[in-house]
Amino acid sequence: MRPIRVRIGVLGLALVAGLAAPTAATAAPEAGGGAPAPTVEERRLDGEVPREILRRSGFAAVAPAFARGLGRADSYREARAVVAREGAALWRRAVDRVQGRGPARGDLSRDDDRPLYWARLGMTRELRTWEPGFGLSERQRAALLTELERTSRGQTDLRLPRGHDDRHGKGVKRVLLTGFDPFTLDRDIRISNPSGAVALALDGTVIDTADGPARVETAVFPVRWADFAEGTVERALRPYLPGVDLFTTVSQGRVGRFDVERTNGAWRGGFPDNDNVSRTETVPVAEPASQPQWTTTTLPYAAITAADTGRFPVYDNTSVTEIPAGGDEPVVRPDGPTPGSTAREGGGGNYLSNEIAYRATLLRDRLGLHGTLPGGHVHTPVLQFGAGNTDPATGAVTDPGFVRNRLDIVAQTRAIVGVAVSAAGADRD
Repeated sequence: MRPIRVRIGVLGLALVAGLAAPTAATAAPEAGGGAPAPTVEERRLDGEVPREILRRSGFAAVAPAFARGLGRADSYREARAVVAREGAALWRRAVDRVQGRGPARGDLSRDDDRPLYWARLGMTRELRTWEPGFGLSERQRAALLTELERTSRGQTDLRLPRGHDDRHGKGVKRVLLTGFDPFTLDRDIRISNPSGAVALALDGTVIDTADGPARVETAVFPVRWADFAEGTVERALRPYLPGVDLFTTVSQGRVGRFDVERTNGAWRGGFPDNDNVSRTETVPVAEPASQPQWTTTTLPYAAITAADTGRFPVYDNTSVTEIPAGGDEPVVRPDGPTPGSTAREGGGGNYLSNEIAYRATLLRDRLGLHGTLPGGHVHTPVLQFGAGNTDPATGAVTDPGFVRNRLDIVAQTRAIVGVAVSAAGADRD
């Protein structure tokens, strides 16, 4: 997600943004007590396009079935069990569909990430507006929403191998990769996010590299400022970073190119999120007194950019925007920040893609892993519809060019991960 690219069009925005439930401020005002009203994001479900995507993927029945399960719960404990079970089932169902397991249940191509997004929103809307007979406190509802977010995004399903792996032999590398939900939906509600498609396609898969097999585990994050401020990235990644061999956050970036972002900045630029909330401020983190203005990638960017990984060029992006020490106006620096400067844009902009990269690499550094753990951010090309299908008002929800573009982006991201694992292994040797 790169709001600084708005000038090149909606699809030039890049997505990178979770775990925490949306705050009450993201919901519409309640009309006289009771359960909260649906959020801005959830209300988009009533549009024709989301309904078509759910119908054509076989996911239309997910939210109604979830509502029936909630209706049978006679206590908060039973409700939590339903939420955990059905959230995890949605994630596994989405992964299985993309990876070709089981029936497709619809004519929408299997590689599509959008059924997971819209089905999850249907579930969160049912849960947010549910009024059980046993009574539910605001705090309990928030905890249920958080559990649903975590389980349905794969954040509780990260199963990285430990030491010897009986299926693939000793020395299996462990890779953690994250993607994002679709975003800018008020401009084009048909939009898909290739980083989310990458996460679904690679979850639990093994990539054969020059440094041996690498097991990839993935999760996706929301495009909401509030969730990031509440620590969703850190809660999801902290248990796993000390045990992985490489990590990369992934989001949609520029048209026609991949970018390995060299530097991430501690600034939120204010572009509206999926709840139409805007934030312009320093990235809020724990222990702000020790917060740096910049963090850097430790991915092997030279090897990644030199390799032939697919149809799109891959760049080592070193540009940032800063306020120089002693200055008061932003300045673009093609070769990275200068000493003592204040961040205004990392290489990945100042939206949630930059922020997830900043948070993940700051966490890496605070865990003392900067010198030993390769990690950073990769921006994919913008996922574009095929020629003649560019009008959001009249265009189809999919087309052959759209599917081809998404498949090519997924395949090339997989190849980039493989190169990164091999190069990191060579560096260790």
